[in-house]
Amino acid sequence: MRSYLLKREQFVQQPADKVFAFFANAANLELLTPAWLHFRIQTSGPINMGVGARISYQIRWQIVPITWVSEITEWDPPRRFADVQLQGPYALWRHTHSYVPEGDGTRIIDKVRYGLPLGPIGRLAHTLKVRGDLQAIFDYRAKRIRQILDVTRNEADASAGAYCRALECTR
Repeated sequence: MRSYLLKREQFVQQPADKVFAFFANAANLELLTPAWLHFRIQTSGPINMGVGARISYQIRWQIVPITWVSEITEWDPPRRFADVQLQGPYALWRHTHSYVPEGDGTRIIDKVRYGLPLGPIGRLAHTLKVRGDLQAIFDYRAKRIRQILDVTRNEADASAGAYCRALECTR
């Protein structure tokens, strides 16, 4: 099986502990996922995050419903955590989330090592569709992170409301 690496970095002007806390809340994943995936968490909450935590999701790719189960394999607050797919569309999926303090903010680093089943058919699917879909998903994620986490407390728009809910602040 051939594996691929998707790496994204983004800076936000929030301290690492608050950024980590936002991503450590599994419910926030829905805020970061494009609507066209029809993402829904199936695991009843609240989810106690840490090594061994399992989370079940339902997504829909095109018209195909897919159950995705992930498990947290690393947990090092507020620096990093990692999850792997136990059930889902990939033959390999390991997502490492890192949060590096930098000046007055945090650098968010996502590394996803993934592979597809079905040998040459999977490689062709990656070239024709999967790579582009993953890039679009992570482009959307970056945009939503900017809207939710990279705002100031003085902004009185919908993003500031989401920011305050996500980081438990008061306006």
